[in-house]
Amino acid sequence: MTAELSAPPKEYLGYVEEEHHHDYGGDTVFGFWVYILSDCVLFATLFAVFAVLGNNFAGAPTMKELVELPFVAQETALLLLSSFTFGMAMLAANHKNMRGLFSWLAGTWLLGLGFLIMEVYEFVHFTHEGAAAWSSGAWSAFYALIGTHGLHVFAGMMWMVVLVVLMCKEGLTEGNKVRLMCLSLFWHFLDIIWICVFSIVYLMGVM
Repeated sequence: MTAELSAPPKEYLGYVEEEHHHDYGGDTVFGFWVYILSDCVLFATLFAVFAVLGNNFAGAPTMKELVELPFVAQETALLLLSSFTFGMAMLAANHKNMRGLFSWLAGTWLLGLGFLIMEVYEFVHFTHEGAAAWSSGAWSAFYALIGTHGLHVFAGMMWMVVLVVLMCKEGLTEGNKVRLMCLSLFWHFLDIIWICVFSIVYLMGVM
C-alpha cells in the first residue's frame, strides 16, 4: 500500500515535463505557421488589388517615370543580405555561441533599418513628385502593399530587440530557441514577399 502511494521516480517526472514542454513548443510552431498562412492571404489580397488598380494613375506620374531600379535593387540587396545574416545567427545559436548570435542579429537589425530608411526616403520622394497615396488608385495600392511589408519588417525588428533582451536575462532556453526559430521563419517569409514585390510591382511597373 505504501509503495502504491509513493511519489513516482524523478526520471518519470522529468520525462513528463520534457514531453509537455516539447508539445508546447510544437503547438507554438504550429500556431505560428497558421499566422504565416494568414499573412499570405493578406499579401495575396494586396497583390490582387494592385493588379486591378496598377494602371489607374489618373493623371499622376507613373511608376515608369519615378521608379529607379538601381535604388530598389539596393533595397533588395539589403533585405536579402539580412536573411543571410539571420541564417548565420541561427547557426551560432545551434552551436550555443551567444556572442556570435548577438553579433549576427545586430547585423540583421542594422540591415533591416537600412532597408526601412531607403523605403521611407522613396515614399517621401514619390510624394514630392506628385505621386502620393491619395493621388490615384494605383498609388494607393502601391503604398498599401509596400507599406504593409515595411510595417512587418519594423515589427520583426522590434521582436528581435525583445528576444535579445529575453536571451540576455534567461539565456538560450528551449523557449527562446523556439521564439528565435519563429522569428527566423518570419524574417525569411518577408524576404520572399519582397522578391514578389520587386518582380511584380517594380519590374513590371517599369517595363
